[in-house]
Amino acid sequence: MDLTITKIETEAIRVPLERVYRGSHYKMTHRSTIITRVHTASGLVGEAYAGDEDAGLMEIDGIIHEEIAPLLLGQDGSAIEKCWELARPVTWNILRDRRLGLVACASLDLTLWDLFGRSLDTPLWKLWGGYRSAIPVISIGGYYGSEMSIEEEVEYLRNEQFAGMKFKIGGLSPEEDAVRFKRARAAGGDDFRIAVDANQGYTPEQAIRFAKLVQNENLLWFEEPCQWQNDRRGMRDVRYSGSVPVCAGQSEFSAAGCRDLMETGSIDFCNFDSSWSGGPTEWRRVAAMATVYDVGMAHHEEAQVASHLLASIPHGGYLEFFHPQRDPIWHNLIINRPKLKNGYLQLTDRAGLGWDLDQDYISKYSISKRSTSR
Repeated sequence: MDLTITKIETEAIRVPLERVYRGSHYKMTHRSTIITRVHTASGLVGEAYAGDEDAGLMEIDGIIHEEIAPLLLGQDGSAIEKCWELARPVTWNILRDRRLGLVACASLDLTLWDLFGRSLDTPLWKLWGGYRSAIPVISIGGYYGSEMSIEEEVEYLRNEQFAGMKFKIGGLSPEEDAVRFKRARAAGGDDFRIAVDANQGYTPEQAIRFAKLVQNENLLWFEEPCQWQNDRRGMRDVRYSGSVPVCAGQSEFSAAGCRDLMETGSIDFCNFDSSWSGGPTEWRRVAAMATVYDVGMAHHEEAQVASHLLASIPHGGYLEFFHPQRDPIWHNLIINRPKLKNGYLQLTDRAGLGWDLDQDYISKYSISKRSTSR
């Protein structure tokens, strides 16, 4: 099968959220992504979406077409490492937000993996290692200002058959957030897994105080507990002094950054984000390193790719995704998204990513469509 790349298409979509979502020091009003298609000489097409950058959406689209596409057209689409290397220089512009080039690279890297899986008639979870086909799932919630009470939200998640939740903290004092967490724990019961995410909202001292306040509450992990400026050492101190598992990695740009988190003893779980860091090719490098440090792998959001990555390896943890109002794209763009059963999402044997995308939904929220060909 001839997988020579002949055309690259993108379609950017932007979906307004039903309400403003607030974490420790941020807010979200829209969910956005870029659907990327890679066409080949044989007629086979890879299709994927990656990234949720709202403010830089059109700049990412421009990087794909103006900087990466000219380098990939005519290349063998199955030579994924080579294509990744050809695209990498778009991240070297020191005057541009590096994340924009990384998401542009990831958009094509994931699409090429989907293409490769389709060419072999093999799902990516199996192509990447095939450890299991089902993955446990937690929801991301506990936002400040939610219309539902904490107890109502936990009840909703249990009814929707989630295994647990990742609960937002860091916007109040450790004592106030500990009270909120304990309400979620009481509502969910001991078998309902609860992680917390401070989104870098605490000082190390505050994070340690929170950890000690909930030390007997069956905490799954404490994600990004410390403010960014010295967070590796801060997270190490939270692990040791707070005696809690720590999770981080989503804010790292590279495999080397995640290596440093592991080397300094800062984390128990690495939630590296493949869409924010250049694609699944880079994520899998981190997953390989994590086995050496006895670190578990997670993935920040992006369930459409995270499900395959986490299911493929023995040290993959919980898949995570949002309530439909917080991520309408995951819940509406994918026609054949499987329902949860007993806390698990079951992947299929369909080739590549295996997702069918709703073209009517894409058309409704499309803000740009571009194509570059030989």
